[in-house]
Amino acid sequence: MSAVKNPLPQEPADSLAAVVALRRLADQLEDAAVEQAMRAGWSWPQVSEALGITRQAVHKKHAKRLIAAGVKLRRRGDERV
Repeated sequence: MSAVKNPLPQEPADSLAAVVALRRLADQLEDAAVEQAMRAGWSWPQVSEALGITRQAVHKKHAKRLIAAGVKLRRRGDERV
């Protein structure tokens, strides 16, 4: 079996459209995964470490959406037993 050397479509417009579609899909997957983690009681630092970004970046990107979705968010110092 040979490796694909250039997986890009022949037309630049098609290649760029594929990039846009993949970014949208990645954003949707991230939104769903962050919501799942927060509903399971994960902390912001746990989520940020799993994503490889800062806690502040995760909070800024997702907090308003999660609150609107009715997710109870942990605050600094909250302990889950």
